Formats: sequence, structure tokens, C-alpha cells
Amino acid sequence: MARKTFQRRHVVAGMLVCMAAWSAAAQTFPVKPVHLVVGFAPGGAADTVARAMSDAMGRALGQPIVVDNKPGAGSSLAADAVAKAAPDGYTVLIASPSSISVNPALNPKLSYKFSDLQPVLKVTSSPLVIAANLSSGIQSVKDLVAAAKKAPGSINYATSGIGSAPHLGAALFAQAAGVQLFHVPFKGGALAVQSVVAGDTQVTFATPPSVLELVKGGRLRGLAVSTRERSPLVPDLPGMAEAGLPEFTIEFWYGLFVPAGTPADVTSKLFAAASAAMREPAVRQALMRDGTDVDLSPSSEQFAAFLAKDNVFWTRLVKDAGVSKD
Repeated sequence: MARKTFQRRHVVAGMLVCMAAWSAAAQTFPVKPVHLVVGFAPGGAADTVARAMSDAMGRALGQPIVVDNKPGAGSSLAADAVAKAAPDGYTVLIASPSSISVNPALNPKLSYKFSDLQPVLKVTSSPLVIAANLSSGIQSVKDLVAAAKKAPGSINYATSGIGSAPHLGAALFAQAAGVQLFHVPFKGGALAVQSVVAGDTQVTFATPPSVLELVKGGRLRGLAVSTRERSPLVPDLPGMAEAGLPEFTIEFWYGLFVPAGTPADVTSKLFAAASAAMREPAVRQALMRDGTDVDLSPSSEQFAAFLAKDNVFWTRLVKDAGVSKD
């Protein structure tokens, strides 16, 4: 009995030491660079947002922000790495619905769960852009639908990966239009878009940062944005109502997450620094040029409440659209 009492006291003492260490870490955080992990290759939307905000966020924190690209498995590799990192605030994930809602719905055997990641704040929201190869003969959404109906499965579309927002957006588009499209996934938006430029694929459903410069430069033909009406972020492209498919609409977001168990004081400092960075005019203007809108959560708690509802939409879309990880 005395031995069990000693063991319990030893465990409690160890827990108190850990809590004291975390409290001290929260008070001094940060004392070294913070790593912002991106689940896709350089050049896509997540990478663009991360790099646009990193310098300003680093100034607000008083430590550099190091952007780490860990592409693979539709951003699951990055999410898993952050979920398993020490909950000390030095490893932060920038994620879209693909990491948080879609991948767990596609693969229940993932090595991380939604609850392994702690929400900090939402930072941006954007429409998707539908664009086509110049030689494809597809000049509008109506052309795309007509070509797909004429030869089901013959239209290849490129996205930033299985389970990505563009993949789910394309699946919803196919469902709304009543067509079959063939999905070609890549490890990032930039790679997907380059395949359309090269003619290896015909169409892309893409994030604005990965595709707009090529559309503006005349190397791709922009067909529409995925919102019902024209977006002020991409004013030259029609919305889906104007393009002839008003029943299709979808937007996506990016947000910051830390490992579950990160101290509240640390999370608060990250929230404040990221919010300050995204409010800087230079950051806002850079993102707007890429078709991305700054869209900040009022608090971490409100971001968590938003995610609870948003998760229902994305998991239902995975099921209703028949999306699989294969």
C-alpha cells in the first residue's frame, strides 16, 4: 500500500513539474524561431499565404517564422507531423478543410484526428478558379459541361491532391452539372496548373494564387470563379450564375493550428501575432492580388465553433459526391 502511495505521489509530482515547465514556456514564448508547416509544394495557395504573412508575423512575435513545406497525401503528412509535435507553440500548421475535415473523412485510419489539432484562427477565404488549356477548345463553363457530356470521363482535370479543396470543388461541380470528369492529383497547386499549361491535362480547379498570373498572362483561359456571383477578388471572371451553373458554389479557407495541449498563453500570442500580420496593408494587398481575402476569426473559440459547423459540410460533401482516396 505504501509503495502504491509513493508511486501516485511520484506521478503527481511529475505532472506538476511538466505543468510548471509549460507555464514557464508560455511566459517566455517565443525564444526561438517558429516553424509554419505547409502541406503542399511551394507555389500553391497555402504556401503563398504562409509566405505573405511570415515576415510580418515574425516581427509581431519577435522571432522569425520559418516556412516548412511538407507535401504529400493531400496535406495529411504535414497535419500528422504537427499533431505529433511538442505542444509548445514552435510548430504551427497552416491548413485548409482538406487537412481538418476531408482527409479524416476519406481515411478513418489516418494517424491523426481532428482533435489532435488545436485551432488558433482563420486567416483567409477564397473562391476556386476554373481554368482550361488554351488548345483544349474549352472557352467557357458551358463548353466544359458540353464536352464532358459528349464524352464522359474524357476531360482530365488537375488539382493539388486527393482530398484538397479543389478536388472536392471539382467533385461538387461534376455532381451539379451531371457530368463525369477524370481526376489527376498532384502534390501542389503549382504542379497541377503547370500540367494544364503543358496540355497534359485540360482543366484545373485551382486556388487563385496558383493560377491567376497564368490566366492574366494569357497562358491559361479562365472560365469562372466558384462563387455564385463575380468575386471582387477576381473581377474579370464570371461567377457561376453568369457562367450557367448557379447551383454550384463553393469557397475554401486557410487557418492556423497547433498541437492539442498547447498552453492558452502561447496560443494567444500566436493569435495576436497572426492577426496583426494579416492586418498589415502590404500583406492584405499582396494576398488580394492573388485572389485571396483576409478573413480573420474574432477569437480562437469562435474559429473552433466555425470549424464544428464547417466540418459537417465537408464530410457530407465527401459522402454525397462519392469522393474516395484512391
